[in-house]
Amino acid sequence: MSTPLTASRPDQDRRDALILEHIPLLHHIVGRMGVEISGRVEREDLLGYGMLGLIAAADSFEPERGLKFSTYAFTRIRGAILDELRKQDFLSRGQRDLVKELDRHVKRLEQSLQRPASPEELAEAMGVGAEEIDTILLRARQAGHTSLDEGPSRDLMEMLEDPRSADPVGSAEWAELKDLLVEMITELPDQEKTVITLYYGEELMLRDIASILGVTESRVSQIHTRALYRLNGMLKAAGG
Repeated sequence: MSTPLTASRPDQDRRDALILEHIPLLHHIVGRMGVEISGRVEREDLLGYGMLGLIAAADSFEPERGLKFSTYAFTRIRGAILDELRKQDFLSRGQRDLVKELDRHVKRLEQSLQRPASPEELAEAMGVGAEEIDTILLRARQAGHTSLDEGPSRDLMEMLEDPRSADPVGSAEWAELKDLLVEMITELPDQEKTVITLYYGEELMLRDIASILGVTESRVSQIHTRALYRLNGMLKAAGG
């Protein structure tokens, strides 16, 4: 009975070392997700959800595939947190109704326009103002509404959160997509470009960005979500 345990010890040690080594990555991801969850959950809870993803990543990691563990773990940690948040209902009935209405307009406009609708087009279609559509988009994102995450949004988030991450498929397309993303960020409206640049490029906290823009932290969250929605639509229109 002792032989299998002895044989598996090196693998167990490597697995434990991977987990311990990447706890700072877990804290980084949780800290950077604050803009999306907007105080809905305690930080310690998020760390717990993410730790489950980190452990799962260490258990299933296959180094022979040539992928860096940090890149692999990033997706698993973030995914574990979002999966847990999706199980929890943070929206009122009225908010859920608005998110469903948003979803209908997103799909209808994409069919009629043959491209993703801009936030401005969505606002016009729903008969709401700019700040109200931003609030609805933020609520949809906080609820993990999958229709708004279709297209290249996962790659978009990985590149923004970890721009030095390696190409997960070992091809030139990853580098080309990063270059395209940089170009598209320069095309964003000034306020959105500022939030994206300060949040991901300078890694400023929400309160710092809010102070620079002269708005509230919740408004920064709305602008951030609008910018991500717009970037995802631009990437999708370009073929992802």
